[in-house]
Amino acid sequence: MKHFDEAATRAPLSFERLVPALHAAFAAGAQVPPRHVHGIETAGSDGSSKGTVLIMPAWSDAGFLGIKTINIFPGNSARGLPGLHATYVLYDAHTGVPLAMMDGNEITARRTAAASALGASFLARQDAHRLLVLGTGRIARMLPAAHASVRPIDELWVWNHRAEGAEALAAQWRAEGWNARATTDLEAGVRRADIVSCATLATAPLVRGEWLAPGSHLDLIGSFTPAMREADVQCFAGAQTFVDTEEALQKSGDLLDAMAAGTLRAEEVRGTLATLCRAEHPGRSAAGERTVFKAVGSALEDLTAATLVWQSRDTI
Repeated sequence: MKHFDEAATRAPLSFERLVPALHAAFAAGAQVPPRHVHGIETAGSDGSSKGTVLIMPAWSDAGFLGIKTINIFPGNSARGLPGLHATYVLYDAHTGVPLAMMDGNEITARRTAAASALGASFLARQDAHRLLVLGTGRIARMLPAAHASVRPIDELWVWNHRAEGAEALAAQWRAEGWNARATTDLEAGVRRADIVSCATLATAPLVRGEWLAPGSHLDLIGSFTPAMREADVQCFAGAQTFVDTEEALQKSGDLLDAMAAGTLRAEEVRGTLATLCRAEHPGRSAAGERTVFKAVGSALEDLTAATLVWQSRDTI
């Protein structure tokens, strides 16, 4: 079994390659059973040690089977540790033979950012160029490059509940050549943004619907359980809402809250990444309409990224 460390996993996964690969994968489809979700709490641990483990399998007609195990421990930030750790194992789908172990953190972050950009390629205005990122984690750091692969991003803002983290990330982006600034005024940041992309582990709403400008695109990719949420219920009122998969309607705290409040009905969700990629829905239909994309992640995305890594093994 071949091993791909973080650098080797990253190398084939430029957004210029990964976003089109996800487009093709969602159009073609794959077998994606519901994820397994388990709460983790060990004896004698304090509340900050609580975690969640996700087990996400998928397989395709291309002959690949993949299983990702992802551990999420939000309390790790206080320990100076990442909140997310993941591993990915790729198998031959015809024989079950293990082919490779890959860096699951890199696959998760890059496919999540790429799916965010794929959604924006259908839902953000063609001229959208001001991007506000909420969060400073691994996924958040990748969002400018991901969105710049589909839209003319030339102005970046970043907000974080720890202002020093936002300042540090803005400085990093400037060093990479971006026009980037940190903001402590979240409302002002949301109001001026063309695309608002939330990549946090928040459990209480951060973005308010009244702040969102006409024609803006709200991208919600951080929360993935009913207990997590990044947007208040008014964010969905009057917006054209899309999801990555139908599973989001059961797993997203943002959507569940909005449906309970009546600002969104399940039948009002316009489509999924699959229906968008198959051209069964055109996506944004007017420059002035407001769009929302809610993603909880799909094992199809992981499998697509892992397949790209495997197919590039002789060039890494």
